[in-house]
Amino acid sequence: MKPDSQQKQFQDNGVIYLPQLINKRWQQRLIAAIENDIKNPGPHYHGYKIDGGGNFHGNMRLWEHDAEFKDYCFNSQLPALAAKLMNSKQISLFYDQLFVKEPGTNAPTRWHNDQPYWSVRGWDVMSFWVALDPTTIETGALEFVKGSHKWDQWFQPEPFAVGGDEYETNSDYVKMRDIDAERDQLEMLSWDMQPGDVVAFHGLTVHGARGNSSPKLRRRGYTVRYCGDDARYYAGAGTNEDLRNPTLKQGETLFSQQYPKVWPQK
Repeated sequence: MKPDSQQKQFQDNGVIYLPQLINKRWQQRLIAAIENDIKNPGPHYHGYKIDGGGNFHGNMRLWEHDAEFKDYCFNSQLPALAAKLMNSKQISLFYDQLFVKEPGTNAPTRWHNDQPYWSVRGWDVMSFWVALDPTTIETGALEFVKGSHKWDQWFQPEPFAVGGDEYETNSDYVKMRDIDAERDQLEMLSWDMQPGDVVAFHGLTVHGARGNSSPKLRRRGYTVRYCGDDARYYAGAGTNEDLRNPTLKQGETLFSQQYPKVWPQK
């Protein structure tokens, strides 16, 4: 089967923009669930306040504790779309993650690719990031390096917050490139987004974001990570301990209670 235009763009560029993919009803449910998590954070909360003002609220594995997030991860159009974009017959839910940058939160997201942080190996690994507020470069829109998923470079994980926990060094990883210094030689992709717009990107695509410098606008982004046919469990140096699965052995397929199969659906 020949890839369609969306699949080809995703595979060639490592990222694709999907405007108005998530309808109003899903948006309303996600917003309510996000506000609930801000008031009563789940066990994997990793937010922090910013010197001089602003607040970043981060959390992950929310679906395990909130039925609204779970319904979205399992029963929205995302699992089927993940299967199409990665040309995979089966899809597992890896985890979900919340990123809220309140107005005036000068907390940039450093340049990185995701997969070195994660307990998974394989090519079929991706994310869907949905905007729940109007999002621009000023408020912290994601920027991507086109084609960087094909660099065959796994960059050493580093903490995102000043004073954050250091990640164990992995000898297979390399130091992150100075993307800002290389901008003239690279092709950058970014989009102004409206609520319901989505960016889908590969687990090795290099990306980052500025802080939210708007004095009034929030930046609520919610991400779901999925894995496809060739994904295998990996708990090596540098991976985030909160994402590891003690029930799996190195090299096993992901399907488990923590990484459930969500496509095809029963």
